[in-house]
Amino acid sequence: MDFKLQGKRALVTGSTQGIGFAIAQGLAREGAAVVINGRDEAKTRDAAKKIGAATKAPVTAIAADVGKAAEVEKLLKKLGPVDILINNAGIFEPTPFFDITDSEWLRFFEVNVMSGVRLSRALLPHMLEQNWGRIIFISSESGLNIPAEMIHYGMTKTAQLAISRGLAEIVPGSGVTVNAVLPGPTLTEGVAGFLESLAKDRGLSLKEMEVELVKTMRPSSLIKRMATPEEVASPVVYLCSEAASATTGAAIRVDGGVVRSIG
Repeated sequence: MDFKLQGKRALVTGSTQGIGFAIAQGLAREGAAVVINGRDEAKTRDAAKKIGAATKAPVTAIAADVGKAAEVEKLLKKLGPVDILINNAGIFEPTPFFDITDSEWLRFFEVNVMSGVRLSRALLPHMLEQNWGRIIFISSESGLNIPAEMIHYGMTKTAQLAISRGLAEIVPGSGVTVNAVLPGPTLTEGVAGFLESLAKDRGLSLKEMEVELVKTMRPSSLIKRMATPEEVASPVVYLCSEAASATTGAAIRVDGGVVRSIG
């Protein structure tokens, strides 16, 4: 299927590795000109080179910490207009509720929520002017199933759902769609490193540790494993396409069936 993304320009925040990298690579494979973003300049540049070499698509890099308002302004000055915005940048950290300080609540909100708010506010007008655009928030099943071990993270993911639906409501009939994608447990580089250390301590293989963690932490999973970043990226790329022009205001779960709901 031709997703008709040739000539489209996309920004994917937090795309030097993991789900963001997979999304950026998927968009580039469909012919989109992709802007890679990360906090570290060298890593951001390297990720852009890697995707560009693999896809032969025009890929550029802009390093910026989108969790800071001043850094977002710097990014926007270099960026220019885009047709597709993927609000993927995010942080998570298991912390008992009574140990989460006010500053941590605010830091999580700035990175996970305000980054997408600021970028959407700046980039949406161009999409409306041309009567075409895509904004996608990479939320999480944790926005529906608030994890007791990191309530502050779950709160930000629920907030993303509210914002994405609200933005969709204010652009009816515009040719701009706004959606949220909710991954479940995903085997990113960071998660794999964490699992490897646990596996070593317990004398298990990485795969055994993955299955054990899903069984313990997300027992409702129907696939009984973690998803790959590419499995999460595929529906995101589809939502960016012409083929998904009737899908907006939606929360699309890519959670392996973790959320026990038919809605």
